[in-house]
Amino acid sequence: MHEISLCQNMLRVIEEQASAHGYRKVVVVSLEVGALAGVEVEALRFGFDVVMKDSIAEGARLDVTVRPALAWCDACSRQVEVAQRWQPCPLCGGHGLQIEEGEALLIKELEVE
Repeated sequence: MHEISLCQNMLRVIEEQASAHGYRKVVVVSLEVGALAGVEVEALRFGFDVVMKDSIAEGARLDVTVRPALAWCDACSRQVEVAQRWQPCPLCGGHGLQIEEGEALLIKELEVE
């Protein structure tokens, strides 16, 4: 379950930001997760609660927005939404899609006190 290590990395970033900006408490963490990031959102939520215990973000709410994956199709020269990394183009059936968005996990916003 790599979601635990993702949460540990999130905590590191949160603590760095808190130290740099003088935050006392983090109450909301807003994440953006790409559809192809390989993240199970429920496992991430569980890991978040476990990892944030006894930290500046203990008890914080985790808001997760899943962003669709977008790819460029060389065959039809269009940007398309994809559900899987190696699927054919949903418009023309062509192969060789280039993933442009939807693979990242980003901390978009921290609500702090």
